Amino acid sequence: MHKKNLTRKNLRNKIFQNLGFSKNFSNNLVDNFFNSLVTGLARENKIKISSFGTFKVINKKERIGRNPKTKIETKISARKVVTFSPSLSIKNKINK
Repeated sequence: MHKKNLTRKNLRNKIFQNLGFSKNFSNNLVDNFFNSLVTGLARENKIKISSFGTFKVINKKERIGRNPKTKIETKISARKVVTFSPSLSIKNKINK
C-alpha cells in the first residue's frame, strides 16, 4: 500500500483550486489555522472541533525505558504530548 502524507502545500493547493483564493491567501489561511491550533493547545490544553474531534495535551510522567536492541535501561524524562480523539462521525466515515 502506498502512503501519501497530507502536507501544508497540499492543503494550500486544495483551497486554491476548490475555493479560488490566491495561493498567498491560501497559504496564510493554512498557516494561521495551525498556529491558532498550537496556540490554543498551549493555552487551554484542549481543543474540540465539532464533528471532527478533540486535541488534548496530556502530561507523561518520568519513567524507565529500555533500548530493545542493547537492553540498556535509560530514564525517559517527563513531557507533554498531544493526543487526538476523532468524533463519532469521523469514526463512522472511516469504518464504512
